[in-house]
Amino acid sequence: MRRKILSLLLAVAMVFSLAVTAHAEETEEKTMDGQIVILHTNDVHGAIAGYAKVAALKDAYEAKGAYVLLMDAGDFIQGDPTVSVSEGATAVELMNMAGYDVVSMGNHEFDYGYENMKTLAATAEFPIVDANVLYNGKVAFEDNVVFTAPDGTKIGVFGLDTPETATKAHPAKIQGVTFLAEDKLFDCAKKQVAALEAEGCDYIVCLGHLGIDDESTGNRSIDLLKKVSGIDVFIDGHSHSTLGEVTAAAEAAGIAGTAVTSTGTKLENVGVVTINGESISATVTALADLTAEDADIAARAAAIQKEIDDDYGTVFAKTEVALNGEKDPGNRTEETNLGDLICDALVWGAKKNGETVDAAVTNGGGIRASIAAGNITKKDINTVLPFGNTLGIVKVTGAELLEALEASTYCTPAAIGGFPQVSGIEFTVDTTVAYDQGDLYPGSTYYGPKSIQRVTIETVGGKAFDPKATYSIATNDFMAAGGDTYYAFAAASVNYDLGIPMDEVVMDYITTELKGVVTAEAYGEPAGRITVELPFENPFADVAETSAYYDGILWAVEEGITTGRTETTFVPGENCTEANILTFLWRANGEPAAETTENPFGEAVSADAYYYKAALWAFEKKMIDETFVPNTACTRAQAVYFMWMAAGSPDDAAAASFTDVAADADYAAAVNWAVAQEVTKGTGDGTTFSPENVCTRGQIVTFLYRADSTAEEAAA
Repeated sequence: MRRKILSLLLAVAMVFSLAVTAHAEETEEKTMDGQIVILHTNDVHGAIAGYAKVAALKDAYEAKGAYVLLMDAGDFIQGDPTVSVSEGATAVELMNMAGYDVVSMGNHEFDYGYENMKTLAATAEFPIVDANVLYNGKVAFEDNVVFTAPDGTKIGVFGLDTPETATKAHPAKIQGVTFLAEDKLFDCAKKQVAALEAEGCDYIVCLGHLGIDDESTGNRSIDLLKKVSGIDVFIDGHSHSTLGEVTAAAEAAGIAGTAVTSTGTKLENVGVVTINGESISATVTALADLTAEDADIAARAAAIQKEIDDDYGTVFAKTEVALNGEKDPGNRTEETNLGDLICDALVWGAKKNGETVDAAVTNGGGIRASIAAGNITKKDINTVLPFGNTLGIVKVTGAELLEALEASTYCTPAAIGGFPQVSGIEFTVDTTVAYDQGDLYPGSTYYGPKSIQRVTIETVGGKAFDPKATYSIATNDFMAAGGDTYYAFAAASVNYDLGIPMDEVVMDYITTELKGVVTAEAYGEPAGRITVELPFENPFADVAETSAYYDGILWAVEEGITTGRTETTFVPGENCTEANILTFLWRANGEPAAETTENPFGEAVSADAYYYKAALWAFEKKMIDETFVPNTACTRAQAVYFMWMAAGSPDDAAAASFTDVAADADYAAAVNWAVAQEVTKGTGDGTTFSPENVCTRGQIVTFLYRADSTAEEAAA
């Protein structure tokens, strides 16, 4: 292969391409003779109006003398009624007209089944290459194709589809189809590179619908490029990433020698890879900046759009609020009002059809668009729910439901398509706890939980959760068949499909149950069914992660024991008063109410003071008496004495070995207890306690944190 120098030009728009597009009809000057231009798209998702500009751009480059190849990296037959109603036929028709030379498939190419895709392939005037997609063990479509430029330069192109298709497509619609993943995916790519090199290809391009999302780790483009060399251009898809995002990800992963590019989604941009001698440049051109269009394609796209608008454009309801259909933050990371609405509709629809159900679950990845406040059309609902899914019922045990929710939130707060939107279920995800990964689910890229660590279900159907109970869950047929992370649903003892389209259920619910109006009262905000507990982030500029007080300070703030001196400072070295210490201790003990109603301290303590309730509690616990002076500096000895008294004054700890704590000191038993409870480790080299030193803010919260940790370990 000839030596090539890669030059990634991270331009948002390519000035030259704009000039070519605008003036192609005005000049026949062949300024790009001998150059190769690869135009590429990905994740078009039904943005069919843009194909007319893509075709004009291809014509413009060819008019300049370039050898032009037009490619797509998948997800072109689904996402909008203009293509989904025909199950992709209209997309392929327009791509034929636009002159696509080669495409690879995305996971959504299988939304309508393998057989449908084979039918579309028969009508396509371009090869479909996906080397890792097998049917009954053999390559299902084509693995690669070679193009030869007029000067004899050979460009080899092979395709790869995300292995996640195995769980993102309806399992019943892809029987016999397998998607090579991880090491097998990498080996497949290596074989493709070797085969294309053997054919004498000068440049090798991978159309890889793999993406860079964390959810796809192990099968991402950057994972593959770490293992596979020899790919000159990697045109990525799946994660809807921009050129800048995939380039940054590649650089962070240490990828060198490959131009990695992507165009976002919905034809916001067209990718332009220019091969000129020994250099390769990758840029994108914003579609909105292009003016020339192919008239025939524009007319056909407009006709398709009109057919959909005539059928789907009728207003049938309205919403007083915007309904959140976003991905992240949104339906793949947290509860949304649109997720609530859809799941409420599933429960209602199931009951309307004679089913007794406790709750509903649908996957956030199946919610594909938002609905703005105002009128709602059939097209709006079909765009939100474009997959043609139907209403299904599964009956699972509480333990199986818990497994499903644990698996479907394994990477939360990172986005995951399986994130559960629910109705009739209240649950909490503790993201501070690691997912206990178990075995790989059969035929999946997801791992089941070895144990339940992150999810707690509070209620199902308005009643306390019971892991041994059997629950009837309304869901969609995709999840009932084990799609995404829901293997537990596929293994359910009872599992059947009512055959009613989800979008029709939602429209019926809005028109019948909601009387045609989605009100702010009902769906203005998420209903509070899902709690996502996030890790506490350190807000304090003066508390380094290496500080001895770091864990104690973050714990104290998270537990509400203190808020810090300001929003951005904690001042860990500031001396504490007795009022400070007692208030921290009182809060750490749950802010218990004192029985004392009269102020025993006289004028020395105001009933309006922030520490007043803490002082009353401490007085009842005999930590202090009526002579309490709140602003007295609190020594380290006094601080552990207060903690010892709050713990009930235990006097059975072995004597500490501090050289500066006398055995007969008033606070000796408290210090002994503090050492036994691992509250303190002493000062300096650990041989002294420094009892007369004033206790600082950092020290007291650390003492309390250690005491709490010891108590938790003892309870466990």
